[in-house]
Amino acid sequence: MKKGSLLRLATILAVLAVPAICSAQAAAPEAGCPAPGARGPRPGGPAGGPPGGARPAGPPPEAAAPSGPPKKRLLIWADTRNGIAQHDIAHAIAVIEEIGYKSGAYDTWIRTDSNIISRNPKMTTGEPASGGPSLCNVDAIFFLGHREIALEDQQKTDLLWFVHDAGKGFVAAHTGTTAFLSWPEFGELLGGRFDQHPWGTTEGTVLVTDPKFPGMAQFGPSFTIKDEFYQSSGFSPEKSRVLMRLDTTKLNNDPKRGVKAEDYPYALTWAKTYGKGRVFYSTFGHAPVIWDNPKIQEMYLQAIKWALGETDADVSPIPMPPPAPGALPSQP
Repeated sequence: MKKGSLLRLATILAVLAVPAICSAQAAAPEAGCPAPGARGPRPGGPAGGPPGGARPAGPPPEAAAPSGPPKKRLLIWADTRNGIAQHDIAHAIAVIEEIGYKSGAYDTWIRTDSNIISRNPKMTTGEPASGGPSLCNVDAIFFLGHREIALEDQQKTDLLWFVHDAGKGFVAAHTGTTAFLSWPEFGELLGGRFDQHPWGTTEGTVLVTDPKFPGMAQFGPSFTIKDEFYQSSGFSPEKSRVLMRLDTTKLNNDPKRGVKAEDYPYALTWAKTYGKGRVFYSTFGHAPVIWDNPKIQEMYLQAIKWALGETDADVSPIPMPPPAPGALPSQP
């Protein structure tokens, strides 16, 4: 065979091998996760399919182009059953799914129950789940949980493992800081805790402290928006990178309303690492109209892409300026 023919044959064989290589890479399970296809029997038991047949973990992956692997998977986790006030999360969930679909940045699973927060999810019978999302087959979580969510101890361990050890992403919005207030390790993961919304729903000025983070430059140095701004306790600008903060100099900072000086710099949006994983939080998202704001949508899209590892950013802490006159609550 001529040299030119041999070269063409080698090229064809290399191209044909790429999908198989990608498939083998995608099938490799995370440490501590069940092997693909070993998550449970087919629906209906052994009679539901071929003897010993196993159902793949989750929906079949989209056909990967020879140029790259399948899209990343995002799990939207929105358990608000124990919320003191039931937030309207339906529109928020729809927006996060839609921006992923339209941008092609990720595929989405949506769940409002919490049994899937596990490396080995179970059905209500206690038997292994036969498919669907788990912490073994998603790449990041978009979290809209609210207040105390019932997780078993092993589920909590698995969630921390997912971010800290497996190096996956965790993006939380608005009510996310209200969740698991009795679980200290979750506060360490997220970086801050809900400490009331003493200003109520109001028009406020937001200062952009890091325009270089993906999705931040579009807002300019500052902007005004009407939302329910959360105050965060336990937040440290020495452990997280503040991306946006609230300018409280024009707001009512009466301590009787619950405004606390110790919660300065009143961070609204931040990014950090937790072990090997990437964590992002933003307070924006109280009302459906916020989710219709194109800039807020772009902010969350870019945050998710960063959490998925599709983009990079510096999340080392940056110094915060001292409080401006009128920024802190006046002493009674």
